[in-house]
Amino acid sequence: MIKRILAVIGGILVGSIGVWLMERLGHSLYPFPAGLKPDDLEGFKKYVENLPFMGKFIVILGYALGALVSGFVATKIAGNGKPAAAIICGVIFTFFTIYNMVMLPTPIWFWILGILVWGLVLAGYKLALNKTRI
Repeated sequence: MIKRILAVIGGILVGSIGVWLMERLGHSLYPFPAGLKPDDLEGFKKYVENLPFMGKFIVILGYALGALVSGFVATKIAGNGKPAAAIICGVIFTFFTIYNMVMLPTPIWFWILGILVWGLVLAGYKLALNKTRI
């Protein structure tokens, strides 16, 4: 039981790092406006609303990376060959993603991809099970 809990925690941590890295890339390409403070929700909403397509799509790519590594790491740590830890990670991330989309002005395509992309935890799960060497 402890190993499965640690698997989910490890998957969430590594997945969060994957999302964060891609978002850092996005912020370097599409920097915050000068003077935007971290606690300025209205300013951040305006920033997101005015992001071009690619600025928003980089976030989706971050979710995809986060899902893959989350599913992979959770499966490896669990070590039982079952997808449960990866699926739990995907469900947790999906809830956080929906919360973010409710709080920020995101288009419908972002909602669709933002929810569907977390299914990639299963691809990470499958990759973790692959025993063949290239």
